[in-house]
Amino acid sequence: MEMWELMEEMTNNIDGEQEKVLADILSLNAHTEYLQRHGLAGNTDRESFKTRLPVVSYEDIRPDIQRIAGGDRSPILSALPLSHLLCSSGTSGGEKKLLPLVEGDLDRVEMFWRVMDSLMNWHGSGLKQGKTLKFIHVRKECETGAGIAVRYLLTSWYKSGHFLSKHHHYSTTHTSPVASIHCTDTFQSTYSQLLAGLADRLSVVQLSATFALGLLQAIRFLERHYLDLAMDIEKGTVDPRITDKDIRAALETRLTPDPENATHIRKECGCGQWKGIIRRIWPNAQYLEAVATGSMSLYVPVLEFYSDGLPLVSLAYASSECFFGINLNPFCKLEDVTYTIIPNLAYFEFLPVESPENCLQPAELVNLADVQMGKEYEIVVTTYSGLYRYRVGDILRVVSFYNKAPQFKFVCRGNVVLSIDIEKTSEADLQNAVAAAEAAHLIPHNTRVAEFTSYADTSTTPGHYVIYWELSRTTDQTEGFSADYLIGQCCLAIEESFDATYKEVRVYDRSIGPLEIKVVKNGTFDRLMDFAVSNGASVAQYKPPRCVKSDSLLQILDAAVVSAHFSPRPPSWSK
Repeated sequence: MEMWELMEEMTNNIDGEQEKVLADILSLNAHTEYLQRHGLAGNTDRESFKTRLPVVSYEDIRPDIQRIAGGDRSPILSALPLSHLLCSSGTSGGEKKLLPLVEGDLDRVEMFWRVMDSLMNWHGSGLKQGKTLKFIHVRKECETGAGIAVRYLLTSWYKSGHFLSKHHHYSTTHTSPVASIHCTDTFQSTYSQLLAGLADRLSVVQLSATFALGLLQAIRFLERHYLDLAMDIEKGTVDPRITDKDIRAALETRLTPDPENATHIRKECGCGQWKGIIRRIWPNAQYLEAVATGSMSLYVPVLEFYSDGLPLVSLAYASSECFFGINLNPFCKLEDVTYTIIPNLAYFEFLPVESPENCLQPAELVNLADVQMGKEYEIVVTTYSGLYRYRVGDILRVVSFYNKAPQFKFVCRGNVVLSIDIEKTSEADLQNAVAAAEAAHLIPHNTRVAEFTSYADTSTTPGHYVIYWELSRTTDQTEGFSADYLIGQCCLAIEESFDATYKEVRVYDRSIGPLEIKVVKNGTFDRLMDFAVSNGASVAQYKPPRCVKSDSLLQILDAAVVSAHFSPRPPSWSK
């Protein structure tokens, strides 16, 4: 059966597929310590599952994970053989986690990719055929004290037998040599992938990265190094800073002197106008592909500037815990992106967002087939690898249906909030408020927010929100830009965008002080990423934190502050 036919069949039988998946997971893992501990006693029905197994977060299963990482090979969470441990990026909410990856998990990942390929082939039947310039960076793997390999998700896939057995096909459809993907030196990896993509630029029909930030970083790398890249293309050589022997060997077989191409690259990159640079360098590119929802939406305007409006496809919804679903309408507007859960990947439940935390009973979680239109839920997963009723932390909203399958819009990370008093400001609230302030006060002056993060400062009385901004100019023309006044107005605009509870405690209770924006030097957020990578984060999976609590990160931010601005008055509020 073709992948798309399988998807049609599954989305018409959501509840049946889910029931089969749950029974399969519980049957396979019936004799695990975890299920026996909770008295499931071999039962595979939903009622037993829902009444006996608790809803958990990572902290609840950390002791079990630590035992697995310590070398305990007994069936603690899963009866399936452990392949290795996955390390989550730890940047959305700041917590780094180890998660088991078991035999068969990569088969499900491969199926997920095949569904996406089938979808894009169906939607892209009228597109030109060519190659993809995909920016991928693996990380060095490490080991636990017991010698168990620890990898990031992308590293796990691109070093797996599933990928390596098909690398010859990959080389015919992608510009990057496999050696450049496997290189763990970020500079060498990025340089070599760009060099290959520039040398074969007329064949490129798609530019891709895991996240929108990855595409943006690649273009900024091109800004800094286009002269060196053009020199290599002109002479058919490889820069001596590329010391990885496998990369050099792969590139040297591909590169031949191409002065005409080099002249074009120098002309377009050196003219001082970077608007539309992607179209001008890769004229046959038809779309960009990267996750561009949630916190990644911040980078969409800048990518639109660089690409001159090329479609940006946000296709996949996945995490280290589980692959969830895909966007069945890939060329839709980004504000209309929805994800359809693939029901045979795991068992999915949904925690209504409005449920009081202290009143929630595990049986009250909603099945995938029973979610209601317009309501918001936190997604909860049960996987073959041994996560049972595990809270991922993502908040989703049901916005439509495909056949009988609900389609979800990603709202935010549920566990990333600012709070001083009784108010709770989510990542989505903060992002929307920043976007509103930017549109009203910065964009008219050719300035944008390149990056931001936030901090609930309780060292002052009363406490207050601090937002760190790194700004960028879209042109050199900034007539009428008065930083102190305009950014003060941005502070106020952000406060005006927050909900009534924030305004009440800010204006009436006065238990929150004026919001503060600290402008930091350009490159500060690159240093945050460098710090995260130096502590083991994956470049490809890195997501800038929208709320920071780490003293180390705050020290980096505060050391880079060039100006500080406060709301000039309280936001409007009435009882």
